[in-house]
Amino acid sequence: MPQRKTASDFDQELLDLYDYYVHGRLDRREFLDQAKKFAVGGLTAAALLGMLNPQYALATQVEPDDDRIKTERLNYKSPKGHGDMQGLLARPAKAKDPLPAVVVVHENRGLNPYVQDVVRRLAVAGYLAFGPDALYPLGGYPGNDDEGRTMQRKLDRDKVTEDFVAAAELLHTHPESSGKVGVVGFCFGGGMSNTLAWRLPNIIKAAVPYYGSQATAEQAALIKAPLLLQYAELDKRVNAGWPAYEEALKANDVDYTAHMYPGVNHGFHNDTTPRYDEDAAELSWKRTVAFFDKHLKG
Repeated sequence: MPQRKTASDFDQELLDLYDYYVHGRLDRREFLDQAKKFAVGGLTAAALLGMLNPQYALATQVEPDDDRIKTERLNYKSPKGHGDMQGLLARPAKAKDPLPAVVVVHENRGLNPYVQDVVRRLAVAGYLAFGPDALYPLGGYPGNDDEGRTMQRKLDRDKVTEDFVAAAELLHTHPESSGKVGVVGFCFGGGMSNTLAWRLPNIIKAAVPYYGSQATAEQAALIKAPLLLQYAELDKRVNAGWPAYEEALKANDVDYTAHMYPGVNHGFHNDTTPRYDEDAAELSWKRTVAFFDKHLKG
């Protein structure tokens, strides 16, 4: 089992550089060049990057063969997007009645093991959970995040949005669904959660964006679902858009609750990287499940 590093093991400036790297503001060469000054004690900049990258052996909270749930790869059509799509569908093994449903939207690198685990966690919590893989048209999540990010950047962003719209519509009419649909997403997926809330106001009944880009004021006016917004205090890049978004939500009487988790970084819920913060992740997830229970199970 790999040894888990934490954010406190790294200089905050290095963590910020890593955030810029994984979101395309720095390429690998630029990151390594700027990270050199943190490479001390025999470490190299490349070794630091390896420490910061995900270690997916740490990701599993619910095993794929957990007997509490049933999982399958589900193909679906996205006629306005990339056409043929696929994702991971999970539900409680002993469910007999229709279930509330949740779309799980991955980060900017495809349906990696961490996000697959989130899908299974929601199934354990009593939901019909579906995690589409935006990379399916290119062969699916490739097994490493660097390649996954490169692949996702190649996709037409508007078509990717339509692929997730089609996934939400699928859950809305799925024979095992109660018709009540929520969405949760992380990073890119957080932004997509905000998007689905305004794109599908008559389908999405609850949205939980984790540190995601915000909707515009015009888009916010279309939102009907309650929002649970999860932000990281040290995430200056995403947080810059929050004041304007909050103003728009208030102006349009959108039901929202926002939490700014102190002293944590973007990606704090992802339990495979040093940016993971156990306390914030567990509290935010407890709030997420309670929010869905209130708005989707009620």
